[in-house]
Amino acid sequence: MIQSMTGYGKSVLQLPTKKVTIEIKSLNSKNLDLNVRIPSYYKEKELNVRKKLANTLVRGKVDFSIFVEMTADETSTTVNHGVVKQYIQQLRNVVQTGSSDDVAFLKMAITMPDALKTEREELDENEWSLINQHIDKALKEIVQYRVDEAASLEIDFKERITNIENYLEEVKALDADRIEHVKTRLKKAIDDLKVDTDENRFEQELIYYLEKLDINEEKVRLANHLDYFLQTLKTEDSNGKKLGFIVQEMGREINTTGSKANYAPMQKAVIQMKNELEQIKEQILNVL
Repeated sequence: MIQSMTGYGKSVLQLPTKKVTIEIKSLNSKNLDLNVRIPSYYKEKELNVRKKLANTLVRGKVDFSIFVEMTADETSTTVNHGVVKQYIQQLRNVVQTGSSDDVAFLKMAITMPDALKTEREELDENEWSLINQHIDKALKEIVQYRVDEAASLEIDFKERITNIENYLEEVKALDADRIEHVKTRLKKAIDDLKVDTDENRFEQELIYYLEKLDINEEKVRLANHLDYFLQTLKTEDSNGKKLGFIVQEMGREINTTGSKANYAPMQKAVIQMKNELEQIKEQILNVL
């Protein structure tokens, strides 16, 4: 079962003094690109979070965030009274007008460095245990999103593989006419030269030339690649890189068939195969 690398998961935890929102977003990427944003008092758990994300999501550009909104009346940020008073006094000394506007000075002082102090909140293991459960919940949600997103991709892949198989059958049906067309064209070219030819030598050269244009191996290999692609889609693990390699091999056989065709109706079928394959290539970049 394939998975898309595009996904979104979210979980909200309401604690007695705060609301914790966990969000995970992912887009396609060649490798795992993790961006983790969490409050400073949870930083010691960041490595554990990264390992969990890497083990579950495997690949993609992943943005993970923990947002904390305080809901209690108390706050860990307080005014640093001594520092603010010193700022106000210094501002008065600078002005030296004999009258003072403490409100104006206070507005200025409160914006200065160290006017506010925040007491570092110690990590509560029980609280983190609850948050960790909600991280797992958000991960399950994004994985399900990826699976659902990939379901439509799988349908599209199967349809396009079927189309390529149909065009391959068309190529097989045209092959006999192609050979006759090549023989006729070469014979006509020799006749137009109006020179005497050794029929035996001509037949030998014709056989050699037709061997160079033979596409039987390409047809067999392409059919095998198409089957292998469908088999890989059915496996339990999502392996976008493997599917990408198979698509490359399919493209190689189609291109070789096109270069050997020398027959307009067959080349049209090859172009249609290339078009279907390009659509698969674009979508395969988003498969995990």
